[in-house]
Amino acid sequence: MCLIAFAYRTHPRYSLVVAANRDEFYRRPTAPAGYWPECPGMLAGRDLEQGGTWLGATRDGRFAALTNYRDPAANRPDVRSRGELVRDYLCGSLPPQVYLEQARAAGGDYNGFNLLAGDAGGLWYYSNLTDTVAAVPPGVHGLSNHLLDTPWPKVTKAKAGLAACLTGPDERLAEGLFALLADDAPAPDASLPDTGVGLAWERTLSPVFIASDDYGTRSSTVVLLGGGGTRFAERSWPAGTERVYTF
Repeated sequence: MCLIAFAYRTHPRYSLVVAANRDEFYRRPTAPAGYWPECPGMLAGRDLEQGGTWLGATRDGRFAALTNYRDPAANRPDVRSRGELVRDYLCGSLPPQVYLEQARAAGGDYNGFNLLAGDAGGLWYYSNLTDTVAAVPPGVHGLSNHLLDTPWPKVTKAKAGLAACLTGPDERLAEGLFALLADDAPAPDASLPDTGVGLAWERTLSPVFIASDDYGTRSSTVVLLGGGGTRFAERSWPAGTERVYTF
């Protein structure tokens, strides 16, 4: 998962509004969002290579999502899969703060990551780059492959787009968020971060929606949590297949 824009406790109906794109190599095998047989109340896609997931929700109101921290010089090939962090939270019953404190204790077992975990009681954030577990304050936030609310161009654009969508009618919210997630315009070179991948790759990775020969946005997900239930919609790319779940 490479971009998550979310509004927490700012919408009159939904306590959490999420618009997220998962970016990955096209060759990496993936299952679309669905309920997991071994954890029936959990709805998420599945990374078929390592067995974890990047974003999901449960029938009892738990939510979690993950992004990688981009630092190729620090990447270690022999560490644990970060996707297990989302899977294990959603399949478990620990309160989010307690779970993230456990993830903090094991943070060195993984390459760099950002993890959001929440339930009806609150939303929490942890990155093993800062080694701090913190409650997420109400507001519109963005998370890509740096820390929470780092003002990368795609994060700034996604947050502004999400804020605009929140002012419209509820029945158009999901479609507006999907339109936001489909924005493939690159950022100007002068505004790009320097994360050690070179200018050409920074440019390729700068849009909200990424497309290249072998890497790009594999799925777009909208989650609306609150108002008496949860709506979870996923569009898989390049086919554009859509799956919608409500509970």
